[in-house]
Amino acid sequence: MTGRANEMADPDDRRSEIAANLAAVESRIRTACEAAGRSRDEVILVAVTKTFPASDVELLAALGIRDMGENRHQEAAAKVAACVAAGLTELRWHFVGQVQTNKAGVVASYADVVHSVDRIRLVAALERAARSYGRTLTALVQVDLEPVADSAARGRGGADADETTAVAAAIEASESLVLGGVMGIAPLGGDPSEAFARLETAGRALRASYPHARMVSAGMSGDLEAAIAHGATHLRIGTALLGSRPSLG
Repeated sequence: MTGRANEMADPDDRRSEIAANLAAVESRIRTACEAAGRSRDEVILVAVTKTFPASDVELLAALGIRDMGENRHQEAAAKVAACVAAGLTELRWHFVGQVQTNKAGVVASYADVVHSVDRIRLVAALERAARSYGRTLTALVQVDLEPVADSAARGRGGADADETTAVAAAIEASESLVLGGVMGIAPLGGDPSEAFARLETAGRALRASYPHARMVSAGMSGDLEAAIAHGATHLRIGTALLGSRPSLG
C-alpha cells in the first residue's frame, strides 16, 4: 500500500494492517535476538515513516512505538509539527537520511538523533544549529560499508576508517552534540552479514575511546536478522511495518 493510498484507507483497516505488520516484525526481532543470545530489550525499533502520513505515526504511537525515523527534511519537519499539534510530544525523532550541510539547521530544529553524520563540516553545521535552538542532539557516525571506497560506490554516504575517527572526535568536542555511536547501511546486492561485521568492528573501536557511544544503528526490513547478530541496538524499519512506498521520483 502506498503513502497516498494510506491517506484514503479506512482507519480501522489501516490500524489492523499496521498492528499485524508490527507483530510480524516483533516476532522476527525476538527470534533473531534469541539466536544471537541477546535480550529483546537491547534492541530499539525505529519506525521509518517517510512518504507515509502523520496519521500512520499516530497509529504506531498507539501501538507503543516511540522512535520514529525520517530521511527527507521537508517532509519530516511538517510531520513533526503535525504530530506535536496532535499532542504527540513524547516521540523521539531520528533523522536517518543523508544531510546536506546547508539543511543542517532544519534537521537540528526537530531531530533528537541524527544517524548519518559522515563529515566534519556537517558536525560543525549541526553544532551551530543545535546551539542556536538551545537543543542537544545525539549524533551517530555513519560508517562507509561499501567494499570499495570510491566515489561511485559511496552513494549511500559514510566515512572511511580514518574519517570515522576524526568525525567522532569532532562530535565529542561539540557542546550541543552527544556522540551516540555508529550507523551503517549494507551495500545493495552485498552480504549484509559481512557489512554489519565491519560495522560491529568499527563500533567496538569507537567504544574503546568513547565507552558511552554504545548505539549501533543497522538493519532494515530485509536484513534486520544480520544486524541483530552483529550487535545492532537500533533497527530502521519501514516497509515491513508500513508497506511499500511510492516511487520518490
